[in-house]
Amino acid sequence: MSRALAGSTSERSGTKDSGSKTEAVAPKAAWPDLLSAARFQLERSDGLMRRLIPALAIFFLLILAAYRIAELAGDYTDTRIEAETTLELMASVAAAPLNAASTEMPEAGYQTTLKRVLADSLPAGATSSGRVFLISGADGKIAASAPLQPSLEGRPLTDLLGPSQPLTVFGARAGVLSIPIDLDGRDDAEQVLATVRHLDGQLGMIAALQPEAAVFAKWRSALSANVTMFVGTSLVLLAVIYGFFSQATRAEQADEHYAATRARIDTALTHGRCGLFDWDLSRGRIFWSSSLYELLGREPKDDILSFADVADITHPDDIDLLGLAEHLLESGETLVDETFRMRHADGSWIWLRARGEIQPEPGRAEPHLIGICIDITEQHQLAEQSQMADLRLRDAIETISEAFVLWNASNELVICNSNYQALHNLPAHAVKPGTPYKTVMASAENGAVSPQPVQTSQRPGGPEGAYEAQLEDGRWLQISERRTKDGGFVSVGTDITALKKHEERLTDSEKRLKASVADLQRSRKTLETQTQQLSEMAEKYQEEKTRAEAANQAKSEFLANISHELRTPLNAIIGFSDIMTQEMFGPVGTDRYADYCKDIYSSGTYLLNVINDILDMSKIEAGRMQIETEVVNAFEATLDAARIVTGAATEKNITVITDVAEDLHVDADKRALKQVLLNLLANAVKFTPDNGTVSLKVRPRGDKLRFEVTDTGIGISERDIERLAQPFVQVENQFTKTHQGSGLGLAIARSLVEMHGGKLNIQSEVKKGTVVSFSLPLVDEDSCEATAQSA
Repeated sequence: MSRALAGSTSERSGTKDSGSKTEAVAPKAAWPDLLSAARFQLERSDGLMRRLIPALAIFFLLILAAYRIAELAGDYTDTRIEAETTLELMASVAAAPLNAASTEMPEAGYQTTLKRVLADSLPAGATSSGRVFLISGADGKIAASAPLQPSLEGRPLTDLLGPSQPLTVFGARAGVLSIPIDLDGRDDAEQVLATVRHLDGQLGMIAALQPEAAVFAKWRSALSANVTMFVGTSLVLLAVIYGFFSQATRAEQADEHYAATRARIDTALTHGRCGLFDWDLSRGRIFWSSSLYELLGREPKDDILSFADVADITHPDDIDLLGLAEHLLESGETLVDETFRMRHADGSWIWLRARGEIQPEPGRAEPHLIGICIDITEQHQLAEQSQMADLRLRDAIETISEAFVLWNASNELVICNSNYQALHNLPAHAVKPGTPYKTVMASAENGAVSPQPVQTSQRPGGPEGAYEAQLEDGRWLQISERRTKDGGFVSVGTDITALKKHEERLTDSEKRLKASVADLQRSRKTLETQTQQLSEMAEKYQEEKTRAEAANQAKSEFLANISHELRTPLNAIIGFSDIMTQEMFGPVGTDRYADYCKDIYSSGTYLLNVINDILDMSKIEAGRMQIETEVVNAFEATLDAARIVTGAATEKNITVITDVAEDLHVDADKRALKQVLLNLLANAVKFTPDNGTVSLKVRPRGDKLRFEVTDTGIGISERDIERLAQPFVQVENQFTKTHQGSGLGLAIARSLVEMHGGKLNIQSEVKKGTVVSFSLPLVDEDSCEATAQSA
């Protein structure tokens, strides 16, 4: 076996001497190279062919379909031309005998003779394929038909073909036309090829008809057969394409799965810093995975390495590959676990750990050592770094100013620095690693930190196991003791004198902060006192507000009482002035007295209206105005209000328009609704110039009925709209006032609308007009009928 391994090395060196032989065989090797290149190109175009073949098949189907469609279209045209030619020939053939026999037609048995002559004049097979021949007499009605058509005989031929049909006008010159005709009398017209020939004598025309369905019956059968064959062929071809595409897809997926699996394995091996090897011990050949090549910084290749190639890059001081192979073959051992170095491509050495097992090849007595090589360079470096870190740790512990000591889980000394040794005056033999705690403490010459008693205290918020001690020179030490994860114990003594001084400064700052807090508390008490005073002022304001509301209530009641007292004498003044104006008891005398009486009447009436408005407003503000809702006809209420203001509108030549349906009803107080409408219409007439327009529209909107009064008056500015509906408020002041009024009309209207649960809306533009609207609950027809029946 050792000779076989050595022989592989000689074979490797012998390959260099066989260059001339290789050149001689070069022509023979050209064909395998060409085949390999062709195979490579085919594999590269495999993906393109997989996509190109289905596209070519579909393109073939499209070309075939286009060809068949064109061919069928040509057959359709040929069939139509042939049918038209045949129909014209048969019509001409049948017309010639009929023209010859037209002068010999007897009056008795005219139709029977005509049918016989028609049957004799038609060539054989003329009535096949759905052809129909119709002959009309001099009156234009169908007298004979072949084959017999009883339902058509007696009908005018022009009704069947159409009154303005070119066939009946031009005859043979019109040729063959496709027209809709109802041959079966089912009111279902079908397209028919028709041609007409004019006849001589007592005969009118002969018409030859053939339904297009009969003409194209064979063509449609051929079309169905072609479509069926094309669809079947297409389905079969598509199934084959689908099978090919599915198989190609599965093969591609299998290739992708294999490539992905191999890539994952290679990635795992690469990232795991390891590689696979297969060593044929009998032949001395070794196979490496790509990850093992990358591990050594070399280009991966599929060639088998020889024993000499591997031995050249293996460190001779770590392992003897030849001796290992001989040992395995002679001893019969199967497991291998070796650590050695191999040369990297950049010249450095990589530490590897090879672990494998001998596996015989099935069917052959050739042992193979199969295993894995793991890069353990980092572990070696970590071990060296650990030793260096241990030395550095010892140096660091020794150089710190604190006293440091570490005990293991068995309470034995691990390490301590010279400060700890000097603190306890320990001899050198007592600070050796592994010395028990009791032995160390027994060897200590001073058990106390200082000859004088020290003050110790637990630091607030400090870590558990830490305490503070003050030395006799005033310095403070914080001694921290902790348990390690392995159960050991570490103790560190730290100088915290500076920290203690800082704490004293913080204590002083805390005292000052408490003083500031006390000042803030005093300020808070002052603010609470001011809050109490503000609360008392708010209570006084509420009392004043209550008294003001009571005074306003008293004012309203006073106005109501005084208005009532004024109405009594005004009624007498108005009544007597009206009697004097009408001269009921005789003439007054001078015309000036009559004018005075009219002025007294008009002024009294105006004053009474003002007092009535004041009385209504005072009742509303005093809360004594009550409304009783009922079903009110909106049409009647609107007409009543419009009729009242018609007189004033007529004087100014103002047009009053009402737009309301007669069947609209609202749920409202009848008197209040009329007063609202009257006030709004009176205001609109009052502030509308001569020749203007005032309109009242009533429209339902959902469950509400909307009343809208529109005028073309002087309008209202936007800033005056909000205060306009308040009592006694007018846009014009006493010096610029051009219209009479108390300013209560809109206020009363708004209050009455709000008592109904509505809202008065005002929209206006200066010099263009005003729109005042409100909505009340709408009553449907069923409710109106129920109310009428109950009444």
